[in-house]
Amino acid sequence: MYVRNPWGGPLKLHTDSATDDDRSRNLDFDRGALSMTSRQLDETQKSWLLAAPGSHGKKRKYVDLGCVLVSHKLVLWTVGAVVVAAALAGLSAVVVKTVPRHLRPVPPPDNYTLALHKALMFFNAQRSGPIPKHNNVSWRGNSGMRDGLSDQSYRKSLVGGFYDAGDAIKFTFPASFAMTMLSWSVIEYSAKYEAAGELHHVKEIIRWGVDYLLKTFNSSADTTDNIVAEVKEIFAGWARFKDDHYCWMRPEDIDYPRPVAICRDRCSDLMAETAAALAAASIVFKDDSPYSQKLVHGASTLWKFASKDIRHKNIYSTGQRDASSYNSTSNFDELIWGGAWMYLATGNTSCLSVSTDPKLAQQAGAFRGGPQYGVLNWDNKLPGAQVLLSRLRLFLSPGYPYEEILRTFHKQTGNIMCSYLPVFKSFNRTKGGLIQLNHGNPSPLQHVVNAAFLATLYGDYLKAVDAPGWYCGPDFYPAGALRDFARAQIDYILGRNPHRTSYVVGFGSQYPKHVHHRGASIPKNRRERYDCKGGRKWRDSRKANPNTIIGAMVAGPDEHDGFEDVRSERNYTEPTLAGNAGLVAALVALSGERTTGVDKNTMFSSVPPMFPDPPPPPTPWKP
Repeated sequence: MYVRNPWGGPLKLHTDSATDDDRSRNLDFDRGALSMTSRQLDETQKSWLLAAPGSHGKKRKYVDLGCVLVSHKLVLWTVGAVVVAAALAGLSAVVVKTVPRHLRPVPPPDNYTLALHKALMFFNAQRSGPIPKHNNVSWRGNSGMRDGLSDQSYRKSLVGGFYDAGDAIKFTFPASFAMTMLSWSVIEYSAKYEAAGELHHVKEIIRWGVDYLLKTFNSSADTTDNIVAEVKEIFAGWARFKDDHYCWMRPEDIDYPRPVAICRDRCSDLMAETAAALAAASIVFKDDSPYSQKLVHGASTLWKFASKDIRHKNIYSTGQRDASSYNSTSNFDELIWGGAWMYLATGNTSCLSVSTDPKLAQQAGAFRGGPQYGVLNWDNKLPGAQVLLSRLRLFLSPGYPYEEILRTFHKQTGNIMCSYLPVFKSFNRTKGGLIQLNHGNPSPLQHVVNAAFLATLYGDYLKAVDAPGWYCGPDFYPAGALRDFARAQIDYILGRNPHRTSYVVGFGSQYPKHVHHRGASIPKNRRERYDCKGGRKWRDSRKANPNTIIGAMVAGPDEHDGFEDVRSERNYTEPTLAGNAGLVAALVALSGERTTGVDKNTMFSSVPPMFPDPPPPPTPWKP
């Protein structure tokens, strides 16, 4: 058969005579084709298939793994390798466990944390009543064990609490402020306290303080009209006899009567401050529900009386026999302060309505300046209340009808923070850099530490809401400027000052040795007891105190950075409960730079979800 050849010439194809169909039919009978699938291989052919290259047909042993034939020697090598690897791994583990580990060293605590440990110890030295075994102040013992009971007109226990300063007097007003400040610092910075290992200690201090406050009034009742203001003995007229100012003796040795001063009726400021302390502490002890509710009930009892007439000036110090210590100038700031804490502890909006009352704010001085504007202390709670209510606006934004006054408080808080910065001249500074919040008057440090706490806290608020800073007029300042201010002031107190002395006893190598403090200045001697006048030889001695009152922040230097380490100069060397509370708050706020900032949620644990009312419609426009 010929076909066309594309390369030229004919192309012949040879074909069989049988057709494709015939071949298909005969395939079944093609025994040669069928035998190819079943034909057995001889030994030579098997060796060709199984022998490895280069083996030339040499017989080898294999292991049948089912679907794969593996060389017997390869299996042995594999198993051996696995055994050796396991042995090496085990040996490595043993070596790792036996060889000493060289971990990265933990960085030493910063100065603020170190000072915090000591500042809390001051409260241990100020305890009244039965001293716990773990108090860790060897020169202190039980004292004031008949307080309240020895007063025939009172005859109820007032054992416990804290002595206010270098004497043996218990003042309810500044002690309540101190407990409020400590509680506030714990609520905001509990993680920092825990990181420093001081959370249990500070909570124990707060509990010791508020347990005493619950004794100052009928805390089990729903209403009350009186509260204990002081436990102390005072002089009568011009006749000097044994009292807490005249006598210089250890609290453990006091043998003179200690009358109880009770405030009745005109006690709005004292009751509001004590209510604030109990309310704040109830948030601290939120995990202990029965105790927390006990504190809330006591706070509510006081608040009912304190807030029943918010328009009139009712101050506790007008009715006291001795109005020379801790005089209160107003009750309006305590009402704003106490109302804010009561709202945070209970979620009761009637308390928030008091704190955000514009008329009350005006009476408290929120809309005018003055020498005390922006200065937080035991007598002026307005700056603290403004910061606290600014927190409420920043984190919860409750809206109408509170928004307008909260926005005003927020703006005022910003102005206060501006006044702390060195670029502004609201307050003078010493040549050493200490801000003069009390305008050159004695005992400046207690005001400085409170400002350092507020500044650091507000800066942390701004960071928590992702605000980079705030405005002072047209100028913008980063939030870090507030921490810089606080650091500079606390560093001054801790020793970076012209005298190179720390004003916190026991911190650093140089600190006051003649602290104005009866217990610290008289040696503990079981064989010899010094009476009212006998202790004066220790008061007038030029020798250092035999007992070191660790952590006590003294009153501080004068407006020229001058300081006299003299025991009789109380304006330089006397510590106070309220002052140390502010110091602790500032130190924990600045401590632990790597630790997280404020706790956003615990503060609002008792505040229910807010559904603000819509504002009223605008008045109709009239042409």
